[in-house]
Amino acid sequence: MLDLSTSYMGLKLKSPIIAAASGLTNSLQDIVELEKNGAGAVVLKSLFEEEIVTEMEHALNKMQSENHLYPETMEFYENSDVEDTLTQYLKLIVDCKQNTQIPIIASINCLTAHNWPYFAKSLEDAGADALELNISILPSDPELTSAENEKVYFDIINAVKKEVSIPISIKISPYFSNLAAMLTRFSNAGVNGIVLFNKLYSPDIDIESFDIIPANKFSASTDYVLPLRWVAIMSDRIDCDIAASTGIHDGQTLIKMLLAGASSVQVASTLYQNGFEQIQRMLTELKNWMTEKDFTTVEQIKGMLSQSRAINPAGYLRIQFMRHFAQK
Repeated sequence: MLDLSTSYMGLKLKSPIIAAASGLTNSLQDIVELEKNGAGAVVLKSLFEEEIVTEMEHALNKMQSENHLYPETMEFYENSDVEDTLTQYLKLIVDCKQNTQIPIIASINCLTAHNWPYFAKSLEDAGADALELNISILPSDPELTSAENEKVYFDIINAVKKEVSIPISIKISPYFSNLAAMLTRFSNAGVNGIVLFNKLYSPDIDIESFDIIPANKFSASTDYVLPLRWVAIMSDRIDCDIAASTGIHDGQTLIKMLLAGASSVQVASTLYQNGFEQIQRMLTELKNWMTEKDFTTVEQIKGMLSQSRAINPAGYLRIQFMRHFAQK
């Protein structure tokens, strides 16, 4: 009997495939279908820091105007007739916990630690099993040092950790001057998981209209090679779990990420392109491969080919071609 279960941030997952935060994880109906198709967990569509700050300020102003004595945030929203984004998000968590058996991970897209972290407690109170902090700060200001940019991440982590006891993960980009050191520092700061990497919005140029337009919003199936390298390098070197993300479109890539040391993978683009049934197809590929190779559990294969355990560990560290383009 094959056991596809895994552990991520201390959460028990029935499979290593997590539905990543997207428009596909924004309704109870879709989340129920994702569970039916084999998702081990779901990350809800991200709330944005700006949404939280704006609506919390509105809520506080409303309580002040009605002479409320500032009840707990969750109590206010439970008794509020305001149909706003935050109320609906909390309701979605409650509904998911009542109608599904898989872990429900809330998600916040944030840029600062100002004025919003206390809302994280409302997510925990609503029943979220964990919280993913989607943090991507483009280091585009030449007046800011690397240390100043990096400090923001730890300010956010520390502020949220003061508010909640549920596991916290961070979803980040690779844009650091010393990525290995940063991942180590994140782990030492007490996060329970790190997601490598964000699929970021990228601009493009329309040469006919002279407009700035969005580039392809979906990942390509070849994009997995960047997270693969860093999962393999870091999975045995930090004390928190790693979830691989971006470019994971099929079962073969799922297997590669597990071998590299990922505890789980997050998928979104392939679900948009191939439907929720793609999770079943990926898990079938995993099962067939495990049977062929005489493995019975996911835990047996996790990290077998991490950089520290691979027969050719230098293969993960090489960044220059020696042979492939050496000849005409």
